[in-house]
Amino acid sequence: MKLRFITTAVAAALMSTAASAGTVTTDGTDLKIKTKGGLEVKTADGDYSIQIGGRIQWDYNHAALNDVTDEDDLNIRRARIFAKGKVAGDWSYKAQFNIGEGNGGTPEDLYITYGGWGKAAKLSVGKQRVVFGLEDLTSSNDITALERSGITEQYGVARQDSIRLHGEVGSAYYSISAYEDSAAPADDDFGLSARVAYVPVKSDDMLIHLGLGYTERGGDRNATGIEFAGNFGSFHVQSEFFEEEQAGVDRDGYYVQAGWIMTGETRPYKDGKFKRVKPNSDSGAWELFARLEEGDGNHGDIELGSVDASAYTVGVNWYANSNVRFGANYSEGESNVPGSDDEGEEFRVRLQLTF
Repeated sequence: MKLRFITTAVAAALMSTAASAGTVTTDGTDLKIKTKGGLEVKTADGDYSIQIGGRIQWDYNHAALNDVTDEDDLNIRRARIFAKGKVAGDWSYKAQFNIGEGNGGTPEDLYITYGGWGKAAKLSVGKQRVVFGLEDLTSSNDITALERSGITEQYGVARQDSIRLHGEVGSAYYSISAYEDSAAPADDDFGLSARVAYVPVKSDDMLIHLGLGYTERGGDRNATGIEFAGNFGSFHVQSEFFEEEQAGVDRDGYYVQAGWIMTGETRPYKDGKFKRVKPNSDSGAWELFARLEEGDGNHGDIELGSVDASAYTVGVNWYANSNVRFGANYSEGESNVPGSDDEGEEFRVRLQLTF
């Protein structure tokens, strides 16, 4: 019944706006309507809610291998729309779908969460991100570089059909997932992943993040990961190291990233990960950063593929407001494979809007 009230209220709100005057009323619990960060309608007691939002990322990228252009495109990098909310207080949901060219209608997230045990323990079931690594967990809306590192792309588990137990205990955040590994053979696709993150220091101008993760994937594949990150006023650093074994073959790699928000803002932090920079003034926020990568990774963005490589990225971000971001990155790298002299590069520009 309350869900019907919410749906009616959303429609009434839209019609009243078009009419330039009017009042939204219901025959049930009082409602609260918010438009910041997406349209959200919820009951006064918070037991029922629905929020609608999404993202659009338009990219221009130019990539070359050994000075021969492979990509020179203007296209939609990501376009998604979502609905999420609460039902009967203890239950919540999220349904997020791709709406971009060529992949419209495919689900990114589609899960149900039980939160009746409080912040210390929540249980989520469905298609969702399997947590392994800091950069992989951070939303593509919020990562500092326009694309995740080749190291993260190699070792991250991404979204899978899974059951996840997660929560926050004091200054620690944990996640445990059992899942079907879509990249593994069908007869050996069970995976198990765990991560814990801890914040030993948190003040107005300093935050230290430490993390440790382990994943046992299908196809005789397992990996460990170590995370370190910190805010020091308007400066921030982030680094991860991964080590993996698959069928007797060992791989490892790491990245180190540092940034400076020239306008003085600090990266927000929530739920064991960093969020997008929020400008303090109407002129927006400006950020410079650099990232170094070394080791076995998926370096496809610079056309090298999945190899042992050395690479770097430099970039600038302008956060026009809380919803609009403009960024430009240049990346370059070379293969470390004996006998190979392959070199790749990419220049990428993005206009991003979230709603």
